[in-house]
Amino acid sequence: MALVLILVALIAFIVVSTTRLKLHPFLALLVAAIVAGFAYQLPHQDILKTVASGFGGILGNIGVVIVLGTIIGVILERSGAAITLAESVIKLLGERFPTLTMSIIGYIVSIPVFCDSGYIILNSLKNALAARMKVSMVAMSVALATGLYATHTFVPPTPGPIAAAGNLGLESSLGLVIAVGLFVAMVSALAGLLWANRFIGKDIVLEDDGTPMPGAEDFEVLKAQYGTLPSATQAFAPILVPIVLICLGSVSVFPSRPLGDGTLQAVLSFLGQPVVALLVGLLLACTLLNGNGKRQQLHDRVTDGILSAAPIILITGAGGAFGAVLSASPLGGYLGNTLSALGIGLFMPFLVAAALKTAQGSTTVAMVTTSAMVAPLLGQIGLDSEMGRVLTVLAIGAGGMTVSHANDSYFWVVTQFSRMPVAVAYRAQTMATLIQGVVGITTVWLLSLVLL
Repeated sequence: MALVLILVALIAFIVVSTTRLKLHPFLALLVAAIVAGFAYQLPHQDILKTVASGFGGILGNIGVVIVLGTIIGVILERSGAAITLAESVIKLLGERFPTLTMSIIGYIVSIPVFCDSGYIILNSLKNALAARMKVSMVAMSVALATGLYATHTFVPPTPGPIAAAGNLGLESSLGLVIAVGLFVAMVSALAGLLWANRFIGKDIVLEDDGTPMPGAEDFEVLKAQYGTLPSATQAFAPILVPIVLICLGSVSVFPSRPLGDGTLQAVLSFLGQPVVALLVGLLLACTLLNGNGKRQQLHDRVTDGILSAAPIILITGAGGAFGAVLSASPLGGYLGNTLSALGIGLFMPFLVAAALKTAQGSTTVAMVTTSAMVAPLLGQIGLDSEMGRVLTVLAIGAGGMTVSHANDSYFWVVTQFSRMPVAVAYRAQTMATLIQGVVGITTVWLLSLVLL
């Protein structure tokens, strides 16, 4: 029992230090890892070695992938490709189903672009469509926000799912995580859409900050700022090509060897490695650079991407260090036996991630911390197979989206840009993320009945 109390105290320290004391999650996780080493009575001379190996081990496997994915997202964001993606979906679906259109746009855009940035970029488009179609602004806002949120928490190369996959030893199986994650994200986005549709016919008074609500004219001004927008092919290629390559790479190394053992298998196996696939995606993203000074543009985008990725990489590494110390402690065996007796399986990582997310607000921190904590326990709770680990990543993702409220920056992005009163935002946006998380873990559990 003392082992569990120590773990509870460590988690409480992470939550309190990041929320009340405003300590950066990197430092909170690093301190927690060192304190855990002493608390679990690891040999003193081994504590820092374990911390260092855990930190370096996870970043050696997944750090470059996080950086490349972030750089691609920055290029897509700054080039106007996100607007092209949105307009392509509108042309395909028309304007008959405005909330569905916004949900699909969010689902696609948030694969490479952070959900916060995606919402800000697409806000004017959402407002313009809502005004043109005479649809509730709240319904459109929640549809866009939940579509973005779904792929943000379930589908690599978003940092949270990538970090969780790295902690659980799935660096070479990201294709499987993407494939299953896209399906779970689709179900979760649909749940968010259905909740958003509850507000279609409701006349909700939005807050007035003294400026007119951005509409169609503002969206046209936003488009003009980018100059010539990239084509749909240019916009989709940096997203879809790496995903296809990673998935084909995963298929090529299946034990059944569906693609044979020849040159094709070797080529696809190489190109399907996440670092190589994302380098191909970066090369395709470079076609989005336009005007003069393309070399300088690329340099600036890479610099911005590295700056954006740095905090995520440090948090991920510190989470790996925390997990390594827990793995070296006797906690794994004790908790594994206890949880096996309870028989809650995938619901355990979901509940831990949900508790962390709700308490401290960051989806990435919740996913990194939970995945580091449960990695040593997978054998004891029957999830130590490849598919078991994949489903564990997605269970953690479902927890990491439950729930978005006042301590989450995304909650305030959605609230402020849509001008929803906070009370309305709790009913609309926070409740939507709760529903998404519950539907997400239910979907993962149902898949486990079939796939495990």
